[in-house]
Amino acid sequence: MDNKKGRRYEAVKWMMVFAIGVCTGLVGLFVDFFVRLFTQLKFGVVQASVEECSQKGCLALSLLELLGFNLTFVFFASLLVLIEPVAAGSGIPEIKCYLNGVKVPGIVRLRTLLCKVFGVLFSVAGGLFVGKEGPMIHSGAVVGAGLPQFQSLSLRKIQFNFPYFRSDRDKRDFVSAGAAAGVAAAFGAPIGGTLFSLEEGSSFWNQGLTWKVLFCSMSATFTLNFFRSGIQFGSWGSFQLPGLLNFGEFKCSDSDKKCHLWTAMDLGFFVVMGVVGGLLGATFNCLNKRLAKYRMRNVHPKPKLVRVLESLLVSLVTTVVVFVASMVLGECRQMSSASQVGNDSFALQEYVTFSSTFPRKSRLSEVTSDEVNSSIKTFFCPNETYNDMATLFFNSQESGILQLFHQDSTFSPITLALFFVLYFVLACWTYGISVPSGLFVPSLLCGAAFGRLVANVLKSYIGLGHIYSGTFALIGAAAFLGGVVRMSISLTVILIESTSEITYGLPIMVTLMVAKWTGDFFNKGIYDIHVGLRGVPLLEWETEVEMDKLRASDIMEPNLTYVYPHTRIQSLVSILRTTVHHAFPVVTENRGNEKEFMKGNQLISNNIKYKKCSILTRAGEQRRRSQSMKSYPSSELRNVCDEHVTSEDPGEKEDLLQQMLERRYTPYPNLYPDQSPSEDWTMEERFRPLTFHGLILRSQLVTLLVRGVCYSESQSSASQPRLSYAEMAEDYPRYPDIHDLDLTLLNPRMIVDVTPYMNPAPFTVSPNTHVSQVFNLFRTMGLRHLPVVNAVGEIVGVITRHNLTREFLQARLRQHYQTL
Repeated sequence: MDNKKGRRYEAVKWMMVFAIGVCTGLVGLFVDFFVRLFTQLKFGVVQASVEECSQKGCLALSLLELLGFNLTFVFFASLLVLIEPVAAGSGIPEIKCYLNGVKVPGIVRLRTLLCKVFGVLFSVAGGLFVGKEGPMIHSGAVVGAGLPQFQSLSLRKIQFNFPYFRSDRDKRDFVSAGAAAGVAAAFGAPIGGTLFSLEEGSSFWNQGLTWKVLFCSMSATFTLNFFRSGIQFGSWGSFQLPGLLNFGEFKCSDSDKKCHLWTAMDLGFFVVMGVVGGLLGATFNCLNKRLAKYRMRNVHPKPKLVRVLESLLVSLVTTVVVFVASMVLGECRQMSSASQVGNDSFALQEYVTFSSTFPRKSRLSEVTSDEVNSSIKTFFCPNETYNDMATLFFNSQESGILQLFHQDSTFSPITLALFFVLYFVLACWTYGISVPSGLFVPSLLCGAAFGRLVANVLKSYIGLGHIYSGTFALIGAAAFLGGVVRMSISLTVILIESTSEITYGLPIMVTLMVAKWTGDFFNKGIYDIHVGLRGVPLLEWETEVEMDKLRASDIMEPNLTYVYPHTRIQSLVSILRTTVHHAFPVVTENRGNEKEFMKGNQLISNNIKYKKCSILTRAGEQRRRSQSMKSYPSSELRNVCDEHVTSEDPGEKEDLLQQMLERRYTPYPNLYPDQSPSEDWTMEERFRPLTFHGLILRSQLVTLLVRGVCYSESQSSASQPRLSYAEMAEDYPRYPDIHDLDLTLLNPRMIVDVTPYMNPAPFTVSPNTHVSQVFNLFRTMGLRHLPVVNAVGEIVGVITRHNLTREFLQARLRQHYQTL
């Protein structure tokens, strides 16, 4: 394209990332609205039942009503996962794989988005210990993948002629922007969302993509903020609720002069909490991995109804534990003066409409304070006291987090310890069942209980009166979440943006680093564990230092399946139907008696002519240089050139060049190019010298066959029809399958010239290239295939993603040591 088209393309790209951000924000608004609606409906009915049964002694009936709501919601969530299985879980492992370069089937389809969005509504409203923030990242990625395409398999009848973004690279960039927008909408953290895409996903990144992803994240944040602020406060355009999850404003009480948010002495406690958080996270990941393996062996092979029954069982146990713990295990604690809100134990109003206008931060502080006070539960407790266990369990998880961060009243250490253990076990059991589920909020709530417990111990038993309990709850949440997911840069910024308190930057960063290092000593992060269980070849950021003992020749695949520049249709069909490779090297053979082979065979003649044309390119370039040197003013140079040109005949130069490229030993046995590679070939036939000319994709070969791009042996290759780029990319992203095509109308003896459609200059490496260099080139350039070409232009192998996985490299390193 020319510069004008390039500018138009860039402008359309900016408009698309803005649209992706707006749509992702609207998806978040939809999820948030209906989760609150379903939760209020459920607790509104149970409220009346508990108030009545607490007097009549029929609390079992209240439990049955709560079970009815929760089991119904979870049943619907499980049914949606049966419709689209990839909608289960948070979707973050799958999006990590996609951004890393692995195409997971169905992960960015419209049907997946619908099942994910509606499924997370029911799973969160059903009382499971899951969050809606993780699925928001997946939802944003699906929006990013589908919106620029203007088409969907689920809506086949709706077709738009939109000629832009018909490549995997563009699609991957939009998925990066969508995932970042999902993080921004979930936490009100646009910068954190951008860093999340950079840290956890994309292998290819540049400055232009950074700006677009940040713009998309900002669009999502402010779209959600605009509508939520308008709906909740009635003051449109005030921008007061930045994300689905907000931690509120951290500040000490005006009456407590000794209180500080944190001091330098507290950093030592934060480091210890980071170590403990890393250990707890490693334990969580280990238990969840064992549960996942058990499900893969004993649940997934059975009928799909078993998965639904498992989800219902988890919901049943969770509901019973929450109800019984709230009624039996809680302690009555004294309310603070600001928290005396009467005896209404089911005050579910989470936001209050203000008639006056406050600045953003003071308004947010007022909203947070009112939500904390209104969500206090007074189950079976006298006036001016509240039930601390019910306050944590019988609220939404977001309200529970705010209670632990901002409640001035105390929580019993026994209550916090029991709550942590119960929540830890149930959250670990829940993550992995067949419902859409996130892990961020459960981890934050579990860690906040741990941090609040530490603050209580330090205050009550050690006598450190300056401690602010909210800070320790925040650090505990960061420590546990960091120990589970093992993110560092993006998670630090997300938590800072969620607190709106930059002074927390250092303690959060230190805690997350220590938690990550501690957890990495035992196992991987939870998302990497689930990626490994799926067998996806995920590439890390870099290889281990020891791997540089290997070269490209040690890890490449030498057994090649290839095509010739001019190949018969029967050979192409045979290759495509008997292999699963997505790209094939285009090669010609090195023959010793080429002139004899060229006689009487148009196909072989065309291939040999193409090879000679390609080989003589350097000689032709030298001749052009010589011609240009003749016009140089220096007579001495001109004389040298004249002598050089007259002393050698072009035919002799061609023979000399051909001799330089020939092997010193006898060439391998030659096969006709119209024969496809066979398993019956001998070792010499399989590994004979092949001159490399380029790469052609499976999708390109299938498109050529579908459109009948070929010529007969009696014709010149110039008679072959030519396809434009738009015609080649018309079926993107779902090209036809070779097994579904009816090729009976094509003459199998016809010849296809693939040279106009192949990539003649792909990235290549030498057989002696260090593995670290191969890895960096492969990952940073977003490659799928990396040919290994020797010094004389012969392809000796191909490196794919599988050859660069950690397990494969370690196996080859062991073989290397054994051969020493």
